[in-house]
Amino acid sequence: MVFDFTTYLSSFSWRYGSRQMRWIWSERYKYERWRRIWVELARAHHVAGLLSREELRDLEKHEEDIDIGRILELEKETKHDVVAAIREFAEKATIGAAKIHLGATSMDIVDNADTIRMREAMVIIKKQVDDLLKLFAEKVKTYASVPCLGYTHLQPAEPTTVGYRLAVYAQDLLMDTSMCRYIELQDLRGKGFKGAVGTAASYKKLLEGTNSTAAKMEEVVLNRLHIEAFPVTTQVYPRKVDYWLLCALASTAQSVAKFAEDLRILQSPGIGEWSEPFGEKQVGSSAMPFKKNPVSSEKICSLARYLSHLPAIFLENATLSHLERTLDDSANRRLVIPEAFLALDEILLSAQKILKGLVINKERIAYNLAQYGSFAATEVIIIEAVKRGANRQEMHELLRTVSMEAWQAVGAGKPNPMAQLLRDDKRLARYLKLSEIEMLLDVSRHVGDAPKRARELAKRITKTIHYE
Repeated sequence: MVFDFTTYLSSFSWRYGSRQMRWIWSERYKYERWRRIWVELARAHHVAGLLSREELRDLEKHEEDIDIGRILELEKETKHDVVAAIREFAEKATIGAAKIHLGATSMDIVDNADTIRMREAMVIIKKQVDDLLKLFAEKVKTYASVPCLGYTHLQPAEPTTVGYRLAVYAQDLLMDTSMCRYIELQDLRGKGFKGAVGTAASYKKLLEGTNSTAAKMEEVVLNRLHIEAFPVTTQVYPRKVDYWLLCALASTAQSVAKFAEDLRILQSPGIGEWSEPFGEKQVGSSAMPFKKNPVSSEKICSLARYLSHLPAIFLENATLSHLERTLDDSANRRLVIPEAFLALDEILLSAQKILKGLVINKERIAYNLAQYGSFAATEVIIIEAVKRGANRQEMHELLRTVSMEAWQAVGAGKPNPMAQLLRDDKRLARYLKLSEIEMLLDVSRHVGDAPKRARELAKRITKTIHYE
């Protein structure tokens, strides 16, 4: 079987994800992990006196001598991938062949190998998230005090700062790191070596009369594989683990997608405050040469949307794995686990590139703030007038009426007359001096303690990553 561009290939085979992540989920690496587990199991059996030194050396000698083509040929006959891999190993290691997979069931190999690969993939994801958080922290500090217009309901609202808005995305991502860390430390454990239904009966029988026990043998092999196992399993480790893992990956993707989605809005010409980097020779459209589309952000949103629906599959896997195990999770796990990691890998890499080259258009930010900022001043003007003795409800109606008149002018493409309307209003003049109105209209001051809290979050990110 030859895989090239004349047959279907997943986009994750070449377009999305890093080479390192693709290697972890490659067929070659899978079979290498299987071989490693068989050899470590054989070493433990040798210590117990079940394998001779010659048999063990033969297995060790051929550990990396893997012919995937031959495995696939054998699988056509056996209809069983693990049995095919055992037979291919036995064809190479003829001396130790009789002792391969001794006492084991398929999921003693597959589940533990999957756990190893998931843990290794999580190392990559954690590194990518940390790198992204560092970039966020830098941008937050740089723009913590740069005022910009805030938006609620996608309509102009009170001002915020560029750094504070960035801190929102960073804080979400920081929450995801805690979730991922918990799952990695507490629940990314393998099945261990417990046989066909999790009782370890086969190993107990096998090791009778030796200097070992099923529990000792399992501990030794797991230590050499650098993983832990659940104390209670069926034929497989708890499939709830897969669900929790996918939820953590999807949640991380969602945090990045929120940033990317907002960036797409802010890059639209009507706002035009932020934009993702655009290469010198990059093409935005095959038909419209002028286009500078936010394609990286759109890719992030697309992959995150895909990833967000994968946990539901694993929720059903956990629920519908009847009694000690059914096989209806197997096919979808081959697809979902690798693609979930590869999708998030691509999302995180793309977000890093965007943040590194993120364009903050201060001129457009200032323009939008000047055009719409005076509307945001209405709240602080009401507050100050009431403090001087005005009726809150009367002031609210006054400011509402003036705002609607000004908004109509802005909608017609005219300069915002809000400031002048407020300066000329005699009812307002009873409570506020002209100079005070002018000061309150400067909404760049109306950002509360957002700059301070944004910087504090940046420090927290730096401390958390450094600690890790």
